[in-house]
Amino acid sequence: MRLLLPLMFGLAGTAILVWLGLWQMQRLDWKEAVLADMEAQMTGAPVAVPADPDPGADRYLPVQASGTIGAEEILVQASLKAVGPGYRVIAPFDLGARRILIDRGFIRQTDRDRPRPAVQATVTGNLHWPDEVDGFTPDPEGRLWFARDVPAMAAELGTDPVLLVVRRTDEAPLAVTPLPVDTAGIPNNHLQYAVTWFLLAIVWAGMTAFFAAQARRNRESEST
Repeated sequence: MRLLLPLMFGLAGTAILVWLGLWQMQRLDWKEAVLADMEAQMTGAPVAVPADPDPGADRYLPVQASGTIGAEEILVQASLKAVGPGYRVIAPFDLGARRILIDRGFIRQTDRDRPRPAVQATVTGNLHWPDEVDGFTPDPEGRLWFARDVPAMAAELGTDPVLLVVRRTDEAPLAVTPLPVDTAGIPNNHLQYAVTWFLLAIVWAGMTAFFAAQARRNRESEST
């Protein structure tokens, strides 16, 4: 009886850890399906910007548009591993009948004050409504923001609350480097978590077996 309760505890713990590992494998399958669906949406054939895009149904919609990219801009703090700190450049994009926001891409910190005059361009990209609202107060006077808050940026630049993130542009010369529109920045650590839970289950089971063997040897030594 003295051995029964610890054994039950050890087996229950092992079972729970294995279940957590299996659950993470299920989450991995789910996440990979979500990312595959997003990639399919992002890389489809581009269409014209919808008249009334829906933030849910049209998120990541590939679009192509021609118009004038304005010189007025918002700089959003950003960082690239291979480059270092810098900014995303958000500007108004005049399509003639309407104005929307355009995320032109990335510039280095040293290029912050370099002039970027208005330019005619045809761009291909994706509609996006990033969930980046934070508690920091933007500095409109210094053109420095800390998140791509689409409604707030639209109000600041006098555009519709629609953001086109550039993939390709025919601007020449290229004043801003477009950033990839893909799922690479979306974390998917479920396999790592699953391996961790399975390893903990092995350790837990090993400790349970060691404890049971030690208890049996103690009992045998007491009986002799």
